[in-house]
Amino acid sequence: MNSLIHAVMQASFVSKSVLILLLLMSVTSWAYMAGKWLSLRSAFRLASAGLDLFDNAGELDASLPMIAKNADSPLYGITRRAVREFNRINKTGDAEKLLNDNVRRALRFGIDEETARLKSSLAFLATIANIAPFIGLFGTVWGIMYSFRAIARMQSVSIATVAPGIAEALIATAVGLFVAIPATCGYNAFRAGLAAVEGICITFAGQLLNRMQHEAGNHKDGLSFEGGR
Repeated sequence: MNSLIHAVMQASFVSKSVLILLLLMSVTSWAYMAGKWLSLRSAFRLASAGLDLFDNAGELDASLPMIAKNADSPLYGITRRAVREFNRINKTGDAEKLLNDNVRRALRFGIDEETARLKSSLAFLATIANIAPFIGLFGTVWGIMYSFRAIARMQSVSIATVAPGIAEALIATAVGLFVAIPATCGYNAFRAGLAAVEGICITFAGQLLNRMQHEAGNHKDGLSFEGGR
C-alpha cells in the first residue's frame, strides 16, 4: 500500500490530474447510483402497490381516488393524463367512438413521461462507464512517455530503472477500470429496474383503458381525479 501511495506521489502532474479526475468520477457515479437505486426502488414499490389497489378496488369511482392519494407514484401521472383525455372527449358526445384511440395515446404519453423522468441522467452513468477506461489509458500512455524521457536522461535501461515508471503509469489504467466496471454494472441494473417499472405501468394502463371502456356509459359527466378535470 505504501509503495502504491509512493508511486502516485511520484507521478507527473498530468498523471496526478488524471487520477484525481477518475477519483471524482468514481465518487460522483457512486453517489448517483445510490440516489437512482432509491428512486427506482420507490417507483417500483409504489407502482406495484398502486396496481394491486386498482385491481382490488373494482369500479373507477372507488379505484381512482386511491391512485390520486399518492402523487409520487408513476401511476398518478399516467392516470391524470388518461382521465383528462376521457373527460375531454366525453364533452364531445363521441366518447365510445374516440375512447380507444385517444385514451390509448394519452396513456402511452403518460408512460413515456414517467419513464423519461425515471431514466433522467442515466446517460451520465453510461458516459462515465464508457470514457473512464480511455481516460485511464491516456494517463498510462502519458506516464510511460514520461518514464521513457526519464530513462533517456539517465541513459539507463535496466529493469530497476524502467519498472517503477511503468508500474506508476499502469495505475491509471487500473483506476480507470475501477471506475468503469461499477458504472457499467449499475447502468445495466438500472435499465433492468426501469424495464420492470415500465412493465407495471403498461399493465396498469391496459387495465385502466379496459375499465374506462366498460364504464364509459356510467360517467357521462366525466371522472373525478385530482388534476384530471
